[in-house]
Amino acid sequence: MSNSDIFLGEVIGTAILILFGAGVVAAVLLRYSKARASGWIVIAFGWGFAVMAGAYTAAPLSGGHLNPAVTLGIAIDTDKWDKVWVYFLGEMTGAMLGAVLAYLVYLAQFNANVHERGGATAARDPEDAENAENVGRGKPSEDGPIETIGIFSTMPEIRNPVANLLTEIIATMGLVLPLLAFGLTTGLGESGTTVLLVGLLVVGIGLSLGGPTGYAINPARDLGPRIVHTFLPIPNKGGSGWSYAWIPVVGPMIGAALAALIFNAAF
Repeated sequence: MSNSDIFLGEVIGTAILILFGAGVVAAVLLRYSKARASGWIVIAFGWGFAVMAGAYTAAPLSGGHLNPAVTLGIAIDTDKWDKVWVYFLGEMTGAMLGAVLAYLVYLAQFNANVHERGGATAARDPEDAENAENVGRGKPSEDGPIETIGIFSTMPEIRNPVANLLTEIIATMGLVLPLLAFGLTTGLGESGTTVLLVGLLVVGIGLSLGGPTGYAINPARDLGPRIVHTFLPIPNKGGSGWSYAWIPVVGPMIGAALAALIFNAAF
């Protein structure tokens, strides 16, 4: 695969991933959405389908990593590092593009995020919003603006750096180790079944391990949309949670490296 094919495949595939993934969260959380308040199960399945759609699209061009943690795990397993930077660049670019597209799809709903709480304006200083108990959770409210960072990126239910980091490490190991093991079964890759299995795996991770932090398990999936959220003109959007942003980057990369090392040692 050429560098241009890898870059283009990862941009397109990751953009689809984030468009569908951020889209399903927006559908559940934003006012005036037909899917409003449909719950975590809908979000978990939406993200799984997002992975399948993006990976199937990108696979012919780049193999469909869509995730720097996956790219790192594969590089450690195969000891092939020359294309890693191309994958990373494509994944980050695609994640930011997908976040912008999701914003445009729900533009009217985001612009309706202007309600006042208790008769006073709900706009707050971003630093104050970052420290608020519910920042980034995007919990539905009938009388106030919705903190929107949770639509684009992850935020924990309980802010505890050690616990949050461990959650992301373990959840990403739960993604990368099975993904590498799928490659040992003859015919899965040729038939395209691997992508289907990974999508279902992401659904399982969301349902079982996603509760504490929202299961980033993908640095580009979290960091790219967080950057975009910082600059989007969303009324009363709240903070972008930058004090937490290192955890969904560092945790998945550590988890992927550990998974690859365990895979090489065990298999």
